[in-house]
Amino acid sequence: MAERRCGTPSAPWSTAARQSCSPLQYLEEADQLADRVSLVDAGRVVADGTPDELKAALGGDRVDVVLRDAGQLGAAVALLPVPKGAVTVDTDRRLLSAPVTDRVAALAGVVRALEEAGVEAEDIALRRPTLDEVFLRLTGCDDRVKEAA
Repeated sequence: MAERRCGTPSAPWSTAARQSCSPLQYLEEADQLADRVSLVDAGRVVADGTPDELKAALGGDRVDVVLRDAGQLGAAVALLPVPKGAVTVDTDRRLLSAPVTDRVAALAGVVRALEEAGVEAEDIALRRPTLDEVFLRLTGCDDRVKEAA
């Protein structure tokens, strides 16, 4: 069984066992197709496992909130029932994303808190972390992205 690399020149490379990948595929495709994934940064393996194992190590589910008004992002961050440093903010997309442990309780709490504060959400969703997020967290790139924003 040969291993072949998956990724893009501008995205992280992963090694997908038992999967034939062209050099222009993304981690999303490795997530769907590969039995195991190795995340490589600066020539060294920073993580190895099944896609589910790698995502679970990041901390489970996330709640994503897209606000109608980007001017309310700061207020919304303060309302989320998670540690403030755990919230990722994407101003361009009006998006807040935060890790949660109890998905149903977190969803209800976020909806309630936003509604009570008069902050309008365009969309609220629960999801699992992506392999891109795993890579960014493990390599410290997510900190550099936040600093650049």
